[in-house]
Amino acid sequence: MKTLLSFKRIIALFILFLSYGTLMLAKVSLPSLISDGMVLQRNSEVLIWGNAAPGENVILKFKNKKYETSADENGKWSIKLPEMNSGGPYTMQINDIVLNDILIGDVYLCSGQSNMELPVNRVMDKYASEIDGYENNNIRYVKVPYSYDFSEKKDDLQPVSWKVMNKENVSGYSAICYFFSRILEEKTGVPVGIINSSWGGTPVEAWMSEEGLKDFPAYINQKAVYEDEELVSMIKKMENERSKAWRNQLYKSDPGVHESTPWYSENLDDSAWDNVDMFSREWASRNWRPLNGTHWFRKNIEIPESWTLCDAVLRLGCIVDADSVFVNGHFVGSVSYQYPPRIYKVPANILKHGNNQITIRLFSNGGYPSFVKDKPYKLICGENEIDLTGTWKHKSGSVMPSAPSSTGFQNIPVGLYNGMIYPLRNYVFKGIVWYQGESNVGRWNEYSSLLSSMISDWRKLFDSRLPFYIIELADFLAPDDPGRKSWAELRKQQAATAENTPNTYLIKNSDTGEWNDIHPLDKKTAATRLVDMVLENESKK
Repeated sequence: MKTLLSFKRIIALFILFLSYGTLMLAKVSLPSLISDGMVLQRNSEVLIWGNAAPGENVILKFKNKKYETSADENGKWSIKLPEMNSGGPYTMQINDIVLNDILIGDVYLCSGQSNMELPVNRVMDKYASEIDGYENNNIRYVKVPYSYDFSEKKDDLQPVSWKVMNKENVSGYSAICYFFSRILEEKTGVPVGIINSSWGGTPVEAWMSEEGLKDFPAYINQKAVYEDEELVSMIKKMENERSKAWRNQLYKSDPGVHESTPWYSENLDDSAWDNVDMFSREWASRNWRPLNGTHWFRKNIEIPESWTLCDAVLRLGCIVDADSVFVNGHFVGSVSYQYPPRIYKVPANILKHGNNQITIRLFSNGGYPSFVKDKPYKLICGENEIDLTGTWKHKSGSVMPSAPSSTGFQNIPVGLYNGMIYPLRNYVFKGIVWYQGESNVGRWNEYSSLLSSMISDWRKLFDSRLPFYIIELADFLAPDDPGRKSWAELRKQQAATAENTPNTYLIKNSDTGEWNDIHPLDKKTAATRLVDMVLENESKK
């Protein structure tokens, strides 16, 4: 009997030991944004939150004060910190987790599509001299990872980190966020945190909750179609296979890569090729229809002897849709879609004194292939350059139907709200900056209603008092293009939203546009005006 009791005691002690060990191993976990380098909103109560084992005690130490709570039955916990003045850096400890380099300042949520997302490295042509070498430890930046969900609101973001404004990180900053945060910090001396939740090409309805779209049932029903994850997976698989088959056929049917002397070869005899003006539409069509597939262009240029030791730069403007480029038979680079500027490095060992040859393999997926006018097309060596516009040799390669379309799931209503906005719900912001509308130009007449609903939607999630700053669409398209009217109408919708929605402001930006580029380089003008508006609002308080 004693032996049995002793055995039971041993078992009980063993279970107790396991339970104790489990409790010891149960650690606090934090959401992605609560991490090293974060910026907390000054002069506001802020929330620190996370997960732990149910009932676990959580102790937070910050600025010589201690706060304590316990995780609820679902393992959730939160601690509210009191209003604090700007400053830092500080250290925060939460149980056994230590967070370093924390600042207290002003935090802004920036959102929208590609002009909000456009990185600093895309505007260096205009701003290199003032960006190179600049660092500011008082500025921190987070780019929210892409995510969408049609069936539920995401509790947290995928892993992210706060990036200080230094030489290593700055090229990945959004250009408009870069100038906004830099100018604002320089004028106020207050640390600035930017959380950039944006995705190029996305419409406003993708950023709204289902509740926010209650007056737009067609969009709610559109979202409902894709709630089935198996259906989405099946569509992706089918579209990927179809796209792969199209690309394979393009490759197989392109003589330029299969003939014994490929068409990018330095010494190819191209005397029988057509001479074309690169900006003409004649080579781009057949029987009045776009000629999709591949187009090959070749141009011979004379290089002076002084260039033979030069690491050159080849500028080829922007090309619709994609390209691969060769110099003297050597591959120097490619771009897979139409918008980025083509800037290719040409090492000195590739160039030679005398005749040199440049080949472009242009890919057209749908619509008219083209070289965008009024962009730089030149080979550059230091202060010297060779103009590449004008006549090129041309030959059509593979002639294909338009590439198969694919579903942009990021554009489906509600998805981005669930994946990229709702997870931010506990963070405290000073204001919201919105630069979007290009993808809604074709439906401009409903834009003000949608945007007004979105602003109300977000204020319910974050704070009803949050100021909302709308950056006006930059001007776009040639003066004689009929599409300009729709852009002008959408700008009127933006203005109407700002006028009719409390604490909402329009930032003038139409005058910064470029007729031939939906992504104009000038991101500083709008950012400067945005700072002025923010400071004007601050002065009224």
